[in-house]
Parts: sequence; structure tokens; C-alpha cells
Amino acid sequence: MSYLQVTQLNKHYGQTQIFNNIDFSAKEGEFVTLLGPSGCGKSTLLRCLAGLTSVDSGKILLQGQDIVPLTPQKRGIGMVFQSYALFPNMTVEGNVAFGLKMQNISASETKRRVAEVLKLVELDEFSRRYPHQLSGGQCQRVALARSLVTQPRLLLLDEPLSALDARIRKHLREQIRRIQREMNLTAIFVTHDQEEALTMSDRIVLMNKGQIVQNGDAETLYTAPVNAFAAGFIGSYNLLTAEQAYALTGQSYPSQVAVRPESIALCAPEQGIPARIINHSLLGNVVRYRVVAHNVELSVDVLNRSVDSLYIDGTDIGLQLDLDTLREVA
Repeated sequence: MSYLQVTQLNKHYGQTQIFNNIDFSAKEGEFVTLLGPSGCGKSTLLRCLAGLTSVDSGKILLQGQDIVPLTPQKRGIGMVFQSYALFPNMTVEGNVAFGLKMQNISASETKRRVAEVLKLVELDEFSRRYPHQLSGGQCQRVALARSLVTQPRLLLLDEPLSALDARIRKHLREQIRRIQREMNLTAIFVTHDQEEALTMSDRIVLMNKGQIVQNGDAETLYTAPVNAFAAGFIGSYNLLTAEQAYALTGQSYPSQVAVRPESIALCAPEQGIPARIINHSLLGNVVRYRVVAHNVELSVDVLNRSVDSLYIDGTDIGLQLDLDTLREVA
């Protein structure tokens, strides 16, 4: 049996359906990401797991126990929100210890556990500071420590990194993943950021309009999208009509075709499909070219090896398509 099993979960607000017949599971120690666009129901689903929002029907089994009838305090779940929700009049130590005091944990045990978890999130030297004396990244680590110190059966994270800048976000997601593995925590992470989902997850549950579109490991979702939405959301796929795909490949397809931009190679015009570069964008270690071939516009990603290897806009080039990487999508 799965450590967490969500079965036929439903939620409506009046006539508005938030999600319908949701089924997914998590193994013990697994990091599962709920990924999808804003409004797809992922954050509401997380709040239902925490008990902060009621469900209309369905079961949430945690270690074999249906926790739907239980109050949030009795579920043994820790939650980290996008907003830090720290008490401004309490020190870091006081904020982290708050949950333990609510559980009537002894002072000596509270002190020991708070010290342990602050060291784990690398904030042991900041225990006497107040939230206004901390950076955004430090405040988020306090919020994480506050959830970890109660030793939850399940850790829920609701877009905890979205308000942070890119450098801090990358560092924190590495920290969260390290801590989750060290503690063997079962974690459910909500994000709309594809890069976060791909780099952090053991498994991704992709949602859209209150439904689960695809459920699998990161590599499968990226290389084998089940439909056009999955292809368009998990990366920068080129979505071609059957006619466009035929124009480029000479092969017939019954439906849309998805082509990854990094699976297309640039070459000399006489060595591939004749094309022309419309424009290009520098994405750090990758250069994304916008090209047109047979009246079909495509994105092509190439490693940014050197300035000398860049193609200028308007250059005639050739394209080489790896047909094995083309995916038919509905």
C-alpha cells in the first residue's frame, strides 16, 4: 500500500468545479510535485490534504488512515506556504518552537529539537533575530524549520520559492531536496515552474482544469508528453499540425506532432532542410533560434559554446530532424 493514497477526491465552490475525481499516490520518502498553470486546482488540492479546505467526496489515506474526518491539528502534516506567515513579534527560535508549545512538548525537548532543525536549515546563528532582520530566503527557511520541527508524517509545500529571486530560489530548492532526503520525508510540492518540477521531483503530477493530465517521473513527462497541453507546458516543444510535420519530414501523421527544440540540429544549408534564422535569444548556456523552414516556424536550442559560433539573424542554414524524437500528441 502507498504511504499516501488520494482516491476519487472532489471539490466544488458552488457551481465551480475545482477538481474532479483526483487519484494519485506517494511512496514513503518520495518527493511528488503537483505541477500546472494557475487556477488548475493544485493549491486547493494541497489545502485539502492539510485539512485547511474541506472536500466534497473522496478519501485521503495517510499510512492507511483516512484523514478526511480529522482536523488539521490531528493529521500530523507540516505545511510551508508561499507567504512566510511568521510571527513578527517572535524571534526565529520562538517561531520555530511555536508548534511544539501547542503540542505541550517539554521545554528541554523543545529546545533540543529547535536547535537541531535550525542547524539543519543553516540558521542556528540567527536564532535570536526577528523576521524583519532576515532576508526573504532566510524567512522561508524559518517557515520550513517550523514545519520540520514537529516531525510531520507528510510535508506539504505550496509554491514556497515563487517570491524569491532566481539565485536564492535555486539554493533553497537544493536545500529543501537535501533535507527531504536526509529525513526521508514524504513531500508534496506545488509549483507552476517547470524547471523546479523537473529538477526536484521523484515524480510529477501534471494538472490542468482540475484534472490530472499525466503522472510520471520527470524524464517521462519531458520526453513523452501524452497530449498537446503536456507538450506545451513541460518545456518549449514545437507543436506542429500534421500538414506542417509532413512538409518538414515527408512523413504522414494522423495528429499534431511535438518536436523538442534541442532535438533539431543546425547545419550547412545543403546538408539539411533549407531554413532561415528569423531571430535569436540568449538564455545563458543555451541560444534559442527562431527559424523558418517550408513556411513553418520552429524554435531550435543550441549550446552557447562561444560568441564566434553564433548565427546572425537572416542567415541561411539547414535543419536536421531526429525523427525518433518526434511525438504524436492529441
